[in-house]
Amino acid sequence: MDVKKGIAKFTSHQKLVIAMLALTQFTVILDFMVISPLGDILMKNLDMTTANFGFAVSAYAFSAGISGLLAAGFADKFDRKKLLIFFYTGFILGTFCCAMANSYLTLVAARIVTGLFGGVIGSVSLAIVTDLFILEQRGRVMGFIQMAFATSQILGIPLGLYFANNWGWHSSFLMIVVLAIAILALIIIKLEPVNKHLEIKSDKNPFVHLLHTLSNKRYQTGFIAIAILSVGGFMLQPFGTAYLVNNIKISHEELPIIFFFTGLAVLFIMPMVGKLSDRMSKLKLFTIGSLISIVMILIYTNLPPIPVWQIIAINMILFMGIMSRMVPATTLNTAVPETQDRGAYMAITSSLQQIAGGIAAVCAGYIVHQETKTSPLLNYDVLGYVISIITLLSILLILRVDILINPKTEIPTPTPVKA
Repeated sequence: MDVKKGIAKFTSHQKLVIAMLALTQFTVILDFMVISPLGDILMKNLDMTTANFGFAVSAYAFSAGISGLLAAGFADKFDRKKLLIFFYTGFILGTFCCAMANSYLTLVAARIVTGLFGGVIGSVSLAIVTDLFILEQRGRVMGFIQMAFATSQILGIPLGLYFANNWGWHSSFLMIVVLAIAILALIIIKLEPVNKHLEIKSDKNPFVHLLHTLSNKRYQTGFIAIAILSVGGFMLQPFGTAYLVNNIKISHEELPIIFFFTGLAVLFIMPMVGKLSDRMSKLKLFTIGSLISIVMILIYTNLPPIPVWQIIAINMILFMGIMSRMVPATTLNTAVPETQDRGAYMAITSSLQQIAGGIAAVCAGYIVHQETKTSPLLNYDVLGYVISIITLLSILLILRVDILINPKTEIPTPTPVKA
């Protein structure tokens, strides 16, 4: 491993792997996010109620969570490159079905298919990262890969609306399909086999392997920590646009500007957070990010009507805190499983994230309510308090993960000196 100034450097193939995984995540996240700005168009064109649209969105999350659990037992039985190609191909077909949907039921069915395949891609990517990169590199790797979130936020809403307004909502999904096919070809041609884990022989059948991974006390610590970590974001995000429009009095025309600049800020923040994660204590960085998040969430959920530039500034700082949590937490989590269990562990972790997120969104719906379609959201401040408490709890859970992978060295008993 090439090392300079104490930092492990990347090989040329590792850099290519980072780019391919980041592009893959970009399309998967974009597919998930692009449906939100299309809500009004979809409800009118497919005669959907708001409840119907909400189910169409959540169908992906629950489908992705279930598929991750079903795939967990098989995740360590195959070359990870082959798994990535298989699930990414299924994701492309599901997205194409979304583009071809012509009714509410066919759209929901297409979203379920997309989630079944898309929900496993993230865990396969994490397993590849864990196999190909040492722990001292993973913070930077996760920083670059999670830039896909920021990039999809910058492009997702403006591009989705632009394509939908000019060529119909179907074209938004077709755009993702074309891009994903090009990325798939790159993976097939350039990604080397990722099969070192297959050298560790295991005679467990997939179901037994899944149960073994789920019942491992060490792994359960990581499962709980990552699931709880996902709750806060899923509670805040679904009602973000409604809150900005109805409570802060932001116009629909100004929303893309807010998302664009927030995503742009995250795009610059992610590499810096990744480098910090490799240079300092990941637990310390996570704690700092959590405290920033709590302060900004409490401010954000109690705002009066303010100018757009102030909302952008608040969002930038808020996402700085959120991303300062996600990168070190994800990096620590990759160090929990043994080599032979990494695929299953990552698949289960990804599933629990999706399922926890779906449950969180439902719970948020019971906390927040709106008297009419144009009236302010009520109890949004209560939602902020709940998320803050969950964030504090996540610090304790990540502390347990940190202790798990970095146990304190016992002080050796001094050897008596002979006279």
